[in-house]
Amino acid sequence: MNASAISRALELLINIRQPVFLWGPPGIGKSQVVRQTAERANLQLIDLRAILLDPVDLRGLPRITEDATAQWCTPAFFPREGRGILFLDERNAAPPLVQASCYQLILDRRLGEYELPEGWTVIAAGNRESDRAVAHRMPSALANRFVHIDFTVDLDQWLLWAEVSGISPDIVAFLRFRPSLLHDFDPERSGRAFPSPRSWEFASRFLEQRPDPAILDDLLIGTVGPAAAAELIAFLDIRRSLPSVEDILNDPHTLEIPTDPAVLFALCEMAGRAADPERARPLLHFADRLPDEFSVLLVREAVRTCREIAHSDDFARWAERHAEVLI
Repeated sequence: MNASAISRALELLINIRQPVFLWGPPGIGKSQVVRQTAERANLQLIDLRAILLDPVDLRGLPRITEDATAQWCTPAFFPREGRGILFLDERNAAPPLVQASCYQLILDRRLGEYELPEGWTVIAAGNRESDRAVAHRMPSALANRFVHIDFTVDLDQWLLWAEVSGISPDIVAFLRFRPSLLHDFDPERSGRAFPSPRSWEFASRFLEQRPDPAILDDLLIGTVGPAAAAELIAFLDIRRSLPSVEDILNDPHTLEIPTDPAVLFALCEMAGRAADPERARPLLHFADRLPDEFSVLLVREAVRTCREIAHSDDFARWAERHAEVLI
């Protein structure tokens, strides 16, 4: 499932208090989807990194009562009331003794004298054993208690998220051009850094800080790996050598059209993101001069940026001329 479908599935399963386990490779946003689902549903979220816990952290410590019996002191982080999600992240990376401590909590919604409140649901997440991340095999009895969902990376879903999350336009444009690099994880490789939704977010953060070019290459290599970094750096060099948006707006009929597909791709992304109602006519005139696939790319990005353009007469004329491509 992609992120949007998982979020809808979680909302349904939370309503019936069904434990869920999200599976997927590192860096694809499993924990982020859980957080966003909790926010939309106005639910509390307790995020427990299972790999950081000791068994006693969950079970608590015993104390002697007045009648000389032992009573377990439940940890303060467990919920006592309300509605929410108890999120056991990196659940299958935890040591076997910690997993055993979670067993009763997931199966019976209890842990010793503690009982999970009625309005709370357990959601867990972890990497697959094939990812060669830290992972312990889940006991079959426990596995049978979860609904298991495989998380898949989807570029369109990520782009929607990137648009509202302030991801660098340079990163967005590059990944539109090279969608296979959104997540390129191979557990057989020995490299420490690799492209993932998480690492592209990191790269976006420091690109926005405009780092010294002398350190930019090494920062990107250390974030998304050498191959993806080399492609991004080349793409950024092309993007920065493009004519400005003002050049396009001032001379849409005679401005020289690049022939390199990578240059055209970057140019369309840049021009489309500058769209507004006053710029619609020159942008659409410029789009008319591009090869069909790039004309559609520019107009699609322009409409994504400013939906009013789709209701203009200039857009209607452009759509009529490109009807065969749009069908």
